[in-house]
Amino acid sequence: MKTYINTLLIALILVGTTANTFAQDSRNIDNYRQPDKRGVNVFEDPKDTISSFDNLHVRMGGSFALQFQGLDHENSGDVALAGITPNFNLPTANLDLDVALAPGVRMHLRTYLSSRHHNEPYVKGGFFQVDKLDFIKEGFLDDIMKYTTIRIGQMENNYGDAHFRRSDNAQAIFNPFVGNLIMDSFTTEIGAEVYYQRDGFIGMVGFTNGKLNQSVEENANGKSGGASFLAKLGYDKQLNSDLRVRLTGSLYNTGFIPSVYLYNADRAGSRYYHVLQAESAESDNFRSGRFAPSFKNSITAVMINPFVKYKGLEFFGTIEMNQGTTNATTTSEALDGETQQYAGELIYRFGQNENFYLGGRYNLVDSQYDGTDDVTIERFQASMGWFMTKNILAKLEYVTQSYDGYTGQYEDAKFDGVMFEAVISF
Repeated sequence: MKTYINTLLIALILVGTTANTFAQDSRNIDNYRQPDKRGVNVFEDPKDTISSFDNLHVRMGGSFALQFQGLDHENSGDVALAGITPNFNLPTANLDLDVALAPGVRMHLRTYLSSRHHNEPYVKGGFFQVDKLDFIKEGFLDDIMKYTTIRIGQMENNYGDAHFRRSDNAQAIFNPFVGNLIMDSFTTEIGAEVYYQRDGFIGMVGFTNGKLNQSVEENANGKSGGASFLAKLGYDKQLNSDLRVRLTGSLYNTGFIPSVYLYNADRAGSRYYHVLQAESAESDNFRSGRFAPSFKNSITAVMINPFVKYKGLEFFGTIEMNQGTTNATTTSEALDGETQQYAGELIYRFGQNENFYLGGRYNLVDSQYDGTDDVTIERFQASMGWFMTKNILAKLEYVTQSYDGYTGQYEDAKFDGVMFEAVISF
């Protein structure tokens, strides 16, 4: 109860302070994805060479999310599941700081004020973004920077397009559903990304140190770090007033890193609280309902994402394939493994300014390891939403998820039911 009250007080203070800030200065940040309804179906930050900068400007914003969960779960294995009952989850809150530092230069920082995994505030990450080099010399490399963006920081790395539509703790206004994908690719690693956007074509290359928690200490292999390589190539074009098409392919590849975090980096946790958690568990599995392959020191992952929007009807797809070597345990040796994920979303937006929507998503994950049986997880989600204002979204979801090929805790496991979520983002 104390945590809930503290979170609510922080959110109210944040809203009041931000409202006062906007009343004094309503300028926007250049090359910036708006955190409200205007940011829906925006992927990479827009690229504009026209600068509105006149002096240092701070934009303070944030988000707040609350869910009512009405889920049931069951299995047929010999592991008893914890009891769950319909009720509210702990509210989550984010604080965002975006600062225009110079013409074409800005900074972003996101702090989770409250999340499922951490009730106390902690920094998610941030970045320094450069769209012009006028701080070196006015007009410096303008012909190149007209299409180029440089981003450096410990940040949400740009692998695939699904991370642009996922819920990031309390920032859930871009997600037409309540839950993220079963295999949720999301990581925040120190590195740099360089973008080139021109006439609808998108290219990106990036490098990171492959580490979620930064440290100079050596690990068991006598190393303290490694490197990961990212790349994206795609096309995104509004062909006419009714039709937009986008298609991208992304790569995430490592040589050697201490641990693979691509599917284990989300410290905010899953929206489906305590589902399929063992009754005897000593701590909360805060990523309940998700799947992460147990790759240890290397991974090669590819994601392909088509997106088509015709008037109010939109389709977003995910085809993802990865392979790597799994963790060795005291009872088994490391195994080569691979996983495939497929997801398709169909959303229909309607009403004045598309303030209402209906949607469905099918999500399938199939994983194989040498010497073991295949395991499959299947999910269906149906959702409806209402943008009460550009900053307020209410959504209702029905979800059902089943497991096949498992023994023990997940043997013939299933959870289903309804979720209601209210989101404020500004």
